[in-house]
This record gives sequence, C-alpha cells and structure tokens, in this order.
Amino acid sequence: MWVPVQWNREEASAREATPEAEAARRMRVLGRVLLVWAVLILVKLVYLQIVCHDELRRMAQQQQEKLVEIQAPRGTIFDRTGQPLAMSLPVDSVCVNPLRVPDLTVAADILAHELSLDENELLGKMKWSAQNQRGFMWVKRKISPEESARLRSLKLDWIEFRTETRRFYPNGSLAAHILGGVDHDENGNGGVELSLNSELAGHPGYMRVTTDVKQNPFEAQIAMEPKPGKNITLTIDSRIQYIMERELRAAVENHHAETGSAVAMNPRNGEILALASYPTFDPNDMVKPGTSLANRTDLAVSTPFEPGSVFKVITLASALETTNLTPATIIPCGGGPLRIFGRVIHDAESHGALSFTDVLAHSSNIGAIEIGLKVGAPMLYDYIRRFGFGQYTGIPLPGESSGLLRRLEHWTKGSIASVAMGQEVSTTTVQLAQACTIVADGGFLLKPRLILEKPQREDRPVRVLRPETAITMRQLMEDVVLYGTGRRNARLDGYTAGGKTGSAQIFDTAIHQYTHHYNGSFMGFAPVTNPRIVVVVTVNHTPTGSAGFGAQVAAPAFRQIAMAALRIMGVPKDVPDSIEDQDETPAVHNNLAIASLNRHSGVEPAGGIVSSVTPPLVQNSGMASAPGDLDQRLFYVGPKVPDFQGKTMRAVMEQSEQLGMPVEVIGSGIATSQAPPAGTMLAPGARIVVQFAR
Repeated sequence: MWVPVQWNREEASAREATPEAEAARRMRVLGRVLLVWAVLILVKLVYLQIVCHDELRRMAQQQQEKLVEIQAPRGTIFDRTGQPLAMSLPVDSVCVNPLRVPDLTVAADILAHELSLDENELLGKMKWSAQNQRGFMWVKRKISPEESARLRSLKLDWIEFRTETRRFYPNGSLAAHILGGVDHDENGNGGVELSLNSELAGHPGYMRVTTDVKQNPFEAQIAMEPKPGKNITLTIDSRIQYIMERELRAAVENHHAETGSAVAMNPRNGEILALASYPTFDPNDMVKPGTSLANRTDLAVSTPFEPGSVFKVITLASALETTNLTPATIIPCGGGPLRIFGRVIHDAESHGALSFTDVLAHSSNIGAIEIGLKVGAPMLYDYIRRFGFGQYTGIPLPGESSGLLRRLEHWTKGSIASVAMGQEVSTTTVQLAQACTIVADGGFLLKPRLILEKPQREDRPVRVLRPETAITMRQLMEDVVLYGTGRRNARLDGYTAGGKTGSAQIFDTAIHQYTHHYNGSFMGFAPVTNPRIVVVVTVNHTPTGSAGFGAQVAAPAFRQIAMAALRIMGVPKDVPDSIEDQDETPAVHNNLAIASLNRHSGVEPAGGIVSSVTPPLVQNSGMASAPGDLDQRLFYVGPKVPDFQGKTMRAVMEQSEQLGMPVEVIGSGIATSQAPPAGTMLAPGARIVVQFAR
C-alpha cells in the first residue's frame, strides 16, 4: 500500500519532540544565556576593579572622608610691658543636622531658650535646611562657657559642638582704635588686627575625618598641622593709654564737645606710647548688621582738620631757617584788625607790636601772617612739606589720611596769610605729633612707630631744622607755657614743658564760611631741656567763645597725660613741683632788655610799643645764647650761673638739679662752653645752654 512521504516526515518529527528533548533544548539555551551573563559580569568586574579602580576609590573617599580645616591660633598682641591686649581662646560653637533632629519645633524652643536666640527665626532656618536636605547648620558660634555648660548638661545627641577660637580683649575698650577687631572667622576688620592680619592669622591646618553612612566620624587623622600666627608687640604702654583715654573723655564730655583724639610719642625714636579717639567701643562686641560704625573711626589717624594756631610753630620755625628774623625781632601787628587780600584778620587781643617770641606766646594771627609774608609762599610750602604735612606718616593703621596741603600753584593771593595761621591746610593728630617731635628731637623727622621692633635702615631720621633752630623753638614753645596762652592750664608740676595752643574755627561747607565752633588743640613736649615725650590733644567741635579754645579744652588734658607719662617712664623732675606764676614779673625786665637790644641794633619797635618777652636769644655757632652786649645783671635779680666748663654731663646735670637751674645740653663729652656765662644772674624762666664736646 502506498503511503505519502509528507505524512511520514510529520510523524517522525512528532515522535522526536518529546518532553525530555524540549527540556534539554531549553537548558542549552539557558546555559548559553548564563554564560553570556557571567562573561558580562566578569568583564564589568574587570572594568570596575582594574580599569576604574583609582577613580572609584577617589569617589568613595569623597563620600566617606572629608577634610576639616583646623583654624590656626591667631597671634597675641602685647603692649610694650608684655601685657596682653588681644588673645585667642578656645570656645564652643553649636551646630545641628536638621535631618536628624526628632522635632524641629521642640529643638528650636530648647536652643532659643538656652542661647538667647529668636525662636521663630531659628525654627524657620531649621525648616528651610531640612526641606533643602542640608545636613549642617550653625545655630550659634563662639558661645560663652556658661551657655556651653547648660547645653552639654541636656545630653541631647542631636546637638553638636565644634571647637573654635574667639578673640578676647582683656582690657575691654582700652586701645580699641589701635587694636581694631575681628569677625566670626577671626579675620581682622580694623586697627592692627586688619593692617597686620596676614602676620597675626597664621596658616590653617587640615584633618582627614572618616565617617559612616550616617556621617558619624569614627576615624580622624591630621593631614597638615596648623601654623600659629605671629605674636606682635606694640610700642603702646597700657598705663599711659589708660590715662590718655580717661583724660580725653573728660575733656570731650566736660566741654560738651563731639569728639576728640590724642597721641603720645617718644621724640627720641618715634614710638607711639598712646593713641586714643573718643567716642570709643569694646572690640569684644561683634559688629551687628545695621550698627553705626562712627565710634570705630580712628580720629587720630583718619580724620583731618584745620590745625589753627598750633601751625604757627611751623611758620616761625621756617622763618628762623630762611630769614634774618630772631626771637628778639619786633613784629608790627597794627594795633587792630588787619585787612589783607580782601580779608579782615583779627587777634584775640589787639597788639601794636610784638616780639617774634611773643607772636607765638600770645598766638597772634597778624604777627604770624607778617612772619609768613617774610618767609614767602615757596619756602613756607617747602617747610610744611618737610614737616610731613600733606603726606602719609606710614603708621601701620588702616584708613590713614594724608591731610590736605594744596600744591603751591593752586594757592591764591591770600593763601599765604591763611596757611601761616593754620587755615587752608588740614592735618591729623598723628601728623601734628610727628611735626612736634622735629622740634623736640633737635630737628629730625621721625616716622611714627607702632610695632616694637628694631628700626630698619629706611627708618633713619631726616634732618628738617638746624639744631640751633630746634633749640630756639623749644624755648619759644616753653614761653607759651610759662607766659603765653598755655600758662594756666599747660604747666606741669615738677617738669618744664613747651607747647602751643590752637583754636581753629570750623569751616561750614554748606554756607562757605567759618563758624564760631572750634577744634581746640594743644601740642607740647616735656621736659624742655631733654624732651622725653610729645603729647598732642585735639577736641573737636567745641562750644562757641573762649570756652572752646585749645587753652581751655585741650591744654588741661595735655597736662595730666604728660605728667602721668613722665612719672611712669621714670623721668626725673627738673623743676620744683610748684613754681610762682610768672605772668607779670618778667614783663618789666624784658621790656628794658628789648629796648636796650633795639637801641644797640638800631631797630625801634613799631608804634613805640614793647611787648613782654623772655630773655632774647641769638644764634651763635650752633648755640642759643644771650647777647654779649647786654649786662643782664642790670635787669634781673636771680641766682648766679655756676661754671660748668670742664665737667662731665652727669656732673652738670646733678649740680643743676641741686641748684634748681634748668640746663639744656648740646653734644656729649665734656662741657666746653655755656650761655649765659658763669657769674651772671639767671633770669626767671631762663635756662643754661651747655655745649659738650669730646
């Protein structure tokens, strides 16, 4: 029987498709798939473990390890006696992880209560951090030890503490304008904290911290040690600084002024012994947003003002250097107002004529103008620049002003009259102190120093005045204290002193004219024969009338500061503690001396008026001496001058102290000459100039 071939093939295929065969086939397919999968996994493992090993390891370290900055201890600031003025102490700061806080509302309530924070504001910050998946938030930085103890006693694991350093000023507001302050990150924001920030800050270190999946640290390793900041020693003496701030505050408040500034400087080396501004502040208090920074302005360095009559020292010194004027030269003052270059100039008291000496002693504006005209604008401008005005002193404090001194080509016809009496020029208290040291130090310009380190070569002094000019100016400034505008308030008990008062009318820029409010100033030095300290005091925006003059508002502060500083420095006294007021006594004798001197020189005083001056001095071989053609025994009754020639400086000083005769020394070695000569009568208020040589 015939069977179709097609049917046989289908039957055969059906017989072959048994369940066992199907299972075997599927196993083969699965095996192939598993093999491919295994190969792919192996390839991936090779790729991850070998090819990408370094990159993946770096990523893992980034997730599990982090570098934490270790703040470097900030350098300590000391005064010249080693007393700390600013130091950094370890304190706690509080932070939280808002994602781990069980109840934000409760947490905000606890933290706000213990740390004196605003609860609603703190809760808002915590909610924002949680919503934005922020795992770290500062609650309050640099808390007090009491706050830290209270929080730690709660033993709440979600409160974290971080150790930071806080700048501490142990003396509160003392020397605040010198020190300045720091922000939360311990970066300086004023004073030497800012100007010397790079030296004080040091360099931070780093710690490598390993954390678990919950960011809890379980291992730490120092990656780089922090480098502490440099300690700085200032030239400031805290004792003098305290007295200066006390007296400056009293001067401002007692005279109903607005602000004030003062500087004390060592004329031998330019070291700033004290520097103060009022009102002041406590650098321990951080600056808060919206807080006025007016009381943080260092007025002594950054706020210039018209100096007024204290500037006459520069005018007269330049005249002694550039003209034939001497302390005995009679200056015509007109007996009333001076009309010059479209202006009317007044003196506080009318004078027909004054000696060169009395122009300074009585602070005559008209006399200063007459002297300035003899000097001439070019030379006056040159000497003003030599005295350091219109230039930075270089004191290491931020925001220093150079003051204002217009270029000579910008002067008007009347500028020389204004500048000669201290107008149309502005200066800072530090600049005035620097200028005063030129007279006190024998004619050298010394840059103010605030850091107690060895002076560098570029700090060598520059000569501005001849030695004899500086000596003469010292005597003229002493006459201001003995007989002139400073006679009642600037005299020191036990020390000779020289100085100059200043009462500068404040210019109102709105109405373009001078008001009847003043900047009252006094700059001076002591002792006269061997100055050890220069003090400048300025009281700003004093009341109208003579109550706001420098003699009334600034001279008493100078007196207290200078006497205290000299005692602290151990400077021996050179006169009795109390001396008789010599306002009137020298006048009669000195009138005769001036008249006699003028007759010999052929000069008659203008208007027939002779003013009261101290014994005239003339320049002679670098020394200030009495005129040889005057027999002072005709005019003065006083002790006889001893013979110092051939003696050592120590012997001269001891003998002069025993006799109560002030001596001014020039040079070193053995005494070779003196003025007045031995045997003559020493006039009241006069002193003996002794020349030493080797």
